[in-house]
Amino acid sequence: MLDFVALDFETANKYANSACSLAVVTVENGIITKRGYSLIKPPFMNFDPECIAIHQIQPNEVANKPTFDKLWPAIYENHLKGKILLAHNARFDMGVLRATLDHYNIEWPNMYYACTVKISQRVWPNLENHKLNTMGAYLGYKFRHHYALDDAEVCAQVAVAAAKEKQVDSIDALLTNIGLQRTPFITEDKRKEMNQAALGEQVSFF
Repeated sequence: MLDFVALDFETANKYANSACSLAVVTVENGIITKRGYSLIKPPFMNFDPECIAIHQIQPNEVANKPTFDKLWPAIYENHLKGKILLAHNARFDMGVLRATLDHYNIEWPNMYYACTVKISQRVWPNLENHKLNTMGAYLGYKFRHHYALDDAEVCAQVAVAAAKEKQVDSIDALLTNIGLQRTPFITEDKRKEMNQAALGEQVSFF
């Protein structure tokens, strides 16, 4: 089954933990079944003018919005749990998610992700580039680039179109077909750190 969740963050500044909006789009059997979006109050209200110029989110728009730690339980339970994540330039979005979880001392979830930039490069190698706006135009979608919900939806449509192009019915089958692999969200260094912490909790002193 072609089941996954497409995710997109926008940030207030250059720091990875400065998420100011998040969107998730759930795909089940190749069809979008659920969408989630929220503005987020970042840990520090420092907005770079360059970032505002990209996503058009102003500080006053998020000043009274929930912080990420208040949103995370519903985001994970209702959207991400048990699903493979996709993002366009996943290194950025996964970096934002990791840094934000760390900021709020939230345990990293045990999940996997893949990047639709890499997928599109393998499936449509002859395109001029594989930016999200290029892919959206190629697939015939008009959307507001850097509005997280639109970006997540186009990311999802890229994956659906890629699976159709390769005539496969799951993300894992697609990745295998084009010579890619899903990537664990928990890095090896983080896994070692978590294991050491767990061992430390088991120590008893008499």
